[in-house]
Amino acid sequence: MSKKAIIIGAGIGGLTTALRLLKNEYEVVIYEKNKKIGGRVNILETKNFNFDLSASILMMPDSYKEVFSYIGKNYTDYLEFIEIDPTYKLFSGDTTIDFNNKFSSLTKTLEKISKEDSLGYFKFLSDVYEKYLIANKYFLQKSQDDITDFFNFTTLIKALEVNTLSTSYDFISKYVKDERLRQFLAFQSMYVGISPYNGPNIYTLIPVVSQLYGLWHLKGGMYSFINALSKLIYELGGNIITEVPVEEILFLNDKAIGVKSSRGIENADIIICNADFPYSMKNLIKNEYYKDDYTDKKLAKMKYSCSTFIIYLGLKKSYPQLAVHNIYLGENFKEGIESPFKGVIPKNPTLYIYCPSRIDRSMVKNNGDCINVMVRVPNLFFKEIVWDKNTINTLMNDIFKELKTIKGLDDIEENIVYKNYLTPLDMESTFNAYGGTAFGLSTTLTQTNYFRPKFKSNKANNLFFVGSSLHPGPGISLVLNSSKIVTEEILNTM
Repeated sequence: MSKKAIIIGAGIGGLTTALRLLKNEYEVVIYEKNKKIGGRVNILETKNFNFDLSASILMMPDSYKEVFSYIGKNYTDYLEFIEIDPTYKLFSGDTTIDFNNKFSSLTKTLEKISKEDSLGYFKFLSDVYEKYLIANKYFLQKSQDDITDFFNFTTLIKALEVNTLSTSYDFISKYVKDERLRQFLAFQSMYVGISPYNGPNIYTLIPVVSQLYGLWHLKGGMYSFINALSKLIYELGGNIITEVPVEEILFLNDKAIGVKSSRGIENADIIICNADFPYSMKNLIKNEYYKDDYTDKKLAKMKYSCSTFIIYLGLKKSYPQLAVHNIYLGENFKEGIESPFKGVIPKNPTLYIYCPSRIDRSMVKNNGDCINVMVRVPNLFFKEIVWDKNTINTLMNDIFKELKTIKGLDDIEENIVYKNYLTPLDMESTFNAYGGTAFGLSTTLTQTNYFRPKFKSNKANNLFFVGSSLHPGPGISLVLNSSKIVTEEILNTM
C-alpha cells in the first residue's frame, strides 16, 4: 500500500515535490489556501492583459526541465522556452546600454565604455564563474541539514575558495571602474532581497549566471510553468485542493499525523510544508515542543529580506525602446538601494521594468504592451511605514517621474488603459509571507547553508519543509533545487 503525503501550499516547492513523490508511488494531496495555485509565482489576468504577478526572471532553464525528465516527461509537450537577447537594457541618465548574449556584441558595447572596463568585466565573469562551479557542486545541490554536511574538511576548504566575506559591491569594484557597470551588476545581486552593500559577494553569481547562461522567457508567462506542473500532477494521479487553508499541523508521539483545516482533520504518513517557513512555525505548529528552536522569540531575532512594490500597467501603445528586462538607475543609487533595509521608501528609486510583450504577444490582446515596474521597499517589520493610499500614491508618482525621464516614455501615463499594484501587505495577506517579505529569510552568512532552517524537523522525522526560506535560498531555480533535495531526504528517511 502506498504512503500518503499531504503538502501544505501549492507554490513551486510544493508542486514539484508532489511530482517527485508521485513518481515514487506516493499518494499525494496538496492543500492551497488561495483559489489560484502557484504561490508568489502567479498571474494577474485582465480582459486585454496578462501579467506575471511577481516572478519574471528565468535563469537556468535546465533546472525547470529537470523536473520533467525526473518523471519521464518531455518538457516540450508542455512549455515553450524563448531565449532573450539582450538579456538586459540599462538606462542611466542619457545613456542606454544593451547587454547582449553574444560576446562579440557585448565586447563592442563594453569597449565603448572603456577597454579597461571591458577587460575587468570579463575577468569578473571568469572569477565568479569559478565560484559558481564550486558553489553549485558542493553547496547548492546538496543538503546541509546535518552538521557534517557543512563542517567537514572538503566543504570548508571549498567555502574558503569561494571567499564570500567582502560585499557584492566591493567585490565588483575590484574589477570594474565605471560606476554604471558597477551599479548594473550590484542591482542584480540584490534579487535575493539583501543589499549589495552589506550582503556577501556570493550573490554576484546572479549577474554572472545571467550573462553566461542567458535569460529565458516562457511563452504565456511564468504561470505557464505552474499550469504545466498542475497538469502533470493530475496526470500522475495527484490531487490539489484549493481555497482550503491549513490551520494546524497535528502531532502525536513525535510524529506529524495530519493537518486540520475547514474540511476537518486529514491524516497522512508524511507532511511537507511549502508555506513560508517563519509563518509555518508561528501559525501552523501550535505545540511549542514541535517548534524546536524556532520559537516566536527566535523568529523575532532572525533577519528577513526586503519586500517589493509592483505597478502593473496595461498600455494602448507599444514602447519598442524597452527590452524584456530593463534596469533604470535612479539618482543616489546607493541611498536608494539601502533605503529598504533602513525602513525608508526610496525617493528616486532604481527601477526594474519587465516588458514580456516585447517578445510574447500572447500576453496582450491589443497593440500595446504590458509592463511591471518593480521597486524594492521595506518589509512590514518597519512599523513606521503605513501602506495607505497616501503612501502608495506618493510612491507611484515618484516611480512615474523616473519612468518619464527615459527617452520615449514621457507619454506613458497618457497611454495607460489598465493599472494595478501590489504592496507588502498583499505579500503578507495573500501568500502568508512573514512580514510581507519578498524572499523569506534573509540570506546572510549566518543564515545560509547549515545555518538555514532544516528540511526535516528535529522533533518529528516525518515532517519536512521546502521553499525559499530553506536551503539553498530564494528564487525559482534554487527552490527547484530545494524540492529535489527534500525529496531525496524523504526517500532516504521514509
